Amino acid sequence: MKINKIDTRHGTANQSTFSHGNCLPYTGFPWGMNYFAPSTGAARGAWWFHPEDRTFEGYRITHQPSPWMGDFSHLTMTPVAGPLPETSLWHTVSSYRPEESTFNPTQLKITQLRYQITSQLIPSMYGGILSMNYQNLSLKDNGLMLHLPGSYELQQLDDYSLELSIINFAGCEDENFTFYLKFTADQPFVLSGNLSDEDSSVRLDFKAAKQVQIHFATSFISKEQAALNLEREQDNSAETYLENAESAWNNLFSRIEIEHHNQQEVSTFYHNLYRSFLFPQTFYEFDQEHQKIHYDTSSKTVKKGPLYTNNGFWDTFRTVYPLYSLIAVDEYGDMLEGFLNSYRATGFLPKWLSPDERGLMPGTLIDAVIADAASKNIRPDLMPEFLEAMKKGATSQSENSNYGRRGTKDYLKLGYVPLTHHESVNHTLDYAFSDYCISQVAKQTGDKEISDFYAHQAKNYQNIFDSETGFMRAKDADGNFRPDFLDIRWGRDYAEGSAWQTSWSVLHDFAGLIKLHGSRENFENKLIELCNQRPNFNVEGYGFEIHEMSEMAAIEFGQVAISNQPSFHYPYLFSYIGKPWMATPLIKNLLTETFNDSPKGYPGDEDNGTMAAWYIFSSLGFYPVTAASNQYVLGIPLWDKARINLSSGQQLTILAEPNAPQQVFVNQITFTDKKVNDTFIKHEELIKGGTLKFDLGIVPNPLKYTNEQLPYSLTENSLLTDQT
Repeated sequence: MKINKIDTRHGTANQSTFSHGNCLPYTGFPWGMNYFAPSTGAARGAWWFHPEDRTFEGYRITHQPSPWMGDFSHLTMTPVAGPLPETSLWHTVSSYRPEESTFNPTQLKITQLRYQITSQLIPSMYGGILSMNYQNLSLKDNGLMLHLPGSYELQQLDDYSLELSIINFAGCEDENFTFYLKFTADQPFVLSGNLSDEDSSVRLDFKAAKQVQIHFATSFISKEQAALNLEREQDNSAETYLENAESAWNNLFSRIEIEHHNQQEVSTFYHNLYRSFLFPQTFYEFDQEHQKIHYDTSSKTVKKGPLYTNNGFWDTFRTVYPLYSLIAVDEYGDMLEGFLNSYRATGFLPKWLSPDERGLMPGTLIDAVIADAASKNIRPDLMPEFLEAMKKGATSQSENSNYGRRGTKDYLKLGYVPLTHHESVNHTLDYAFSDYCISQVAKQTGDKEISDFYAHQAKNYQNIFDSETGFMRAKDADGNFRPDFLDIRWGRDYAEGSAWQTSWSVLHDFAGLIKLHGSRENFENKLIELCNQRPNFNVEGYGFEIHEMSEMAAIEFGQVAISNQPSFHYPYLFSYIGKPWMATPLIKNLLTETFNDSPKGYPGDEDNGTMAAWYIFSSLGFYPVTAASNQYVLGIPLWDKARINLSSGQQLTILAEPNAPQQVFVNQITFTDKKVNDTFIKHEELIKGGTLKFDLGIVPNPLKYTNEQLPYSLTENSLLTDQT
């Protein structure tokens, strides 16, 4: 499927109380420094676009990774015609027809009915080209409005060009963090409005010109760098801009090719593939010598090397980077170097970058991104320094709560984070998982002492398990569980969920978790209870209903809240008791019932490619439950045939036969003509290429798994008694 078939409005029908993705219709390069989208409702704050709006406020240059994070370094460009009594964003709005507009990753094309202007915006990595066709011959004052929130400075350089700097951000170490732009038009213009003001607008007046083309480029470094970025692009035509954008996207789309009898489901796949290559965003540029440089907001200086932003690792570690480890290894390696540069600047590994550390969500789960890369031999040159950074995060309490772990000293002393810390259960579980990740990186770098120490620390999740209820529960510093427990109460001790959504977050040691439950049978019964109940919830922890509650309740999948990341691995837990057939109907139903290619295409927040990559993995028939294990738990593919062009240079072919809706079970799996009896497949096998063939059936085949090996576990031998 070509990129020009993608409609960027996928997952954009949202409001603050309910999410169908909380996406924005981004036009831009993969991992682009800027994105562009029509603004249709700026009065709604972070929800400034909705696909059902019929008013066009202008093209917004945006760096908003999520409405919950807000935007930074943004402004809006509005083509206008005729005299305007007011110049604010509200007074320049025009109606438009969404159904007649182009919403594509490589271009936006919109006709403003009020002004009779058809315009096209095509992006580049650092800027773009805006073409405007003024069709009302009776209007002489044809122009472009720049709506500039925050503080700004603007200078017209000559009749054809101007420089602009603007300061607005959702949160940043540098209060004067500045975004620079340079515009060059092919027609002369007169500038009107305030050239330096707060929250105002200026107008580029092209008089009677009927066709105008503007090249522009941006920079986070300086106006000179913006000019350099423009100089490298401005000789290109609109056709060349479009060819470059399409080439960049089609290169990525060619890495996975799908064949299937249901074309709408194929479309859904490629819409998710588009979403998985948007974040993190590039935050570096190239100097005069074509060397990578970036602006460091903590030291307020320009430094060498790559840098990336707009990523929340609590979400993306689960699926995005494992996907890159298969099909985008070079890009993954560059991102790792960028994340290490964030550590070098601040002294702590990043948790939620936008544009720099925002300190949101529990844990330090970039540790899993690093460990997974280490286990797959991606950027081994960086791993010794990464190990030191991970150890520092595990042992040092930052004075700034944005950085590092919270409750570090308590965790090291007690073996868990006590309930005096908000969301203490999640912190404890995430720290134990990070300790496992440290152990794995230490193993890769040859430090056995550190590896053994953190492997022991990784079992700290056991300290908050309540054998009476079968849930992870908050404890006080004296070791007492919080009283008045309710398993469906969201918040307080749990992040964006209840005990049901949190207690399975032992990604590195399900064998140990099963042992805590007493037996595989008890664990199985708990999983069945998880799935086969109503999606009820209690709001006492938050005091009100948050949107994640509403989204779980909107679909009939029990407490399997696929609408949020902590539930992503739930269907695959049945493989850890050797009964994957119990999950395959659930996986297939989640794929076909809760995802589509429409503006309501997601069951909850998409979150920087995380939910999109969950769909990609699950629809291909395997899923990366445990970082650094180098194992993918096998599921059931959705496609008749898939070809993955791996970063190793090899091709992996996946076949599913027969593949009708009623085939919801896996009868047999072969890999390169060899029968697969395990419930997982190894990364080192997949990257060599071959054919992974799923023979599907209408009833389960439990006998296939009689002598199966279970997926990776920190305590692999702890199930030997139960397996007999």
